[in-house]
Amino acid sequence: MEAIMGARVTRVGTLVLSVVLAALSVLLPAGPAAAHNSLTGSDPRTGARLDEAPASVRLTFLNKLDPTTTRVTVTGPDNVDAAAGKPAFSGSRVTVPVRPGAAGLYIVQYQVASGDGHPIKGEVRFTLTVGATPTASPSAAVPTPTAPASSSAPAAPPSSAAAGPLTPAADSDGTAWWPWLLGAVLALAALAVGLLLRRRRSSRSGSAN
Repeated sequence: MEAIMGARVTRVGTLVLSVVLAALSVLLPAGPAAAHNSLTGSDPRTGARLDEAPASVRLTFLNKLDPTTTRVTVTGPDNVDAAAGKPAFSGSRVTVPVRPGAAGLYIVQYQVASGDGHPIKGEVRFTLTVGATPTASPSAAVPTPTAPASSSAPAAPPSSAAAGPLTPAADSDGTAWWPWLLGAVLALAALAVGLLLRRRRSSRSGSAN
């Protein structure tokens, strides 16, 4: 009886151990796979051809994203940066605003970190078939030249107050002549006074004798 009971316990223990090992064999390989993050969808989808530039690009991943380790870039034709702002995160999604540009191929490159620290890189490509129309920048107003105000009245002659001090009259060669004339007149007057005084003295001396 004891032998029978021991055989049953051994069979039950073996069965339980087999179930545990089978469960571990299923769960253990799934652990590392679940630790790796991966892209599950995008808008626009990869390979899409669009007639109008999207306002933003949205990427959806398997696991929640860490903003500090997630990198997303958007480039257009000629490797021109087409991102119009910083990425916005919501759980496992990241959204990047897009600046409309020229028609051509657009590449969205991403890099995210998995739970085990392994970086995951990839890209999404879409084509813009019609380029965005550039907005015309307002041109600077060009001032209209105005004609100077004309006046039919002749210009007023300068006033005597603004003419400056009076200068002696001069000949056509610029030489002032009236100071010399005044000097000659004064010399003649002095000579005449001298002769008159001499005559008076002579007449007085004659009368005294």
